Amino acid sequence: MRPNQAVVDRDPEPLVLDPGPDRQPALVVQVWGEGALFTRPDMKTERLTYDAMTPSAAKGVLEAIYWKPEVRYEIAAIEVLAPIKQFEIRRNETSDLPPLFEAAKGTRRVDTAASRDQRNALCLREVKYRIHAHLVRLPHADKPIAAYRDQLRRRVDRGACFAQPYLGTREFTAYFGNADDEQRIMDSRDLGTMPLRVDYQTGRTEWFTARLERGVLRVPARGIALPAGQVP
Repeated sequence: MRPNQAVVDRDPEPLVLDPGPDRQPALVVQVWGEGALFTRPDMKTERLTYDAMTPSAAKGVLEAIYWKPEVRYEIAAIEVLAPIKQFEIRRNETSDLPPLFEAAKGTRRVDTAASRDQRNALCLREVKYRIHAHLVRLPHADKPIAAYRDQLRRRVDRGACFAQPYLGTREFTAYFGNADDEQRIMDSRDLGTMPLRVDYQTGRTEWFTARLERGVLRVPARGIALPAGQVP
């Protein structure tokens, strides 16, 4: 151990999860990066991160690695492998954002120089997570679930991805690989109310009360649905 290096308590117990809808065990992918920003939606002015990766961020990483319209991801659990450390940065953001339909059509331009705001952001430093997820076959899929699971495994083995994955925001690149036997941290804390999933057809968001227990964030199958824009 290097001088002045803190000793991190680790939990040696293996994580046990129920099988998924297809009775298959969860797929496991390890991700890490120099920083992360999993923005709390209740903080409107300054960006404040959750203390751990959110299920929506984990799903975004997996979809960046392997995406098919025939399947969807259900996050079962997230293990925190690195000590939770924070740091502050100042980010340039644009206060004038056009509606999505105008941005897609290109009917309105934004003067980014005139609309630029500098805002503080509280981020996470040197993060590492182990994502446990189920790959769920949708009704229109034309292959068995094993075929899609194998395709994801091959991509992780090769380090290939559909798009560049990131950790909350594009400033923080996510690196990924196969899971190793590194033990998770022994840290328990309340994380607050987290978004579970968004229904883009109705605009409703499902929320759940998140808690890190001995380094594990367990993700429920269902949450409390609220209308678009409403935060618990």
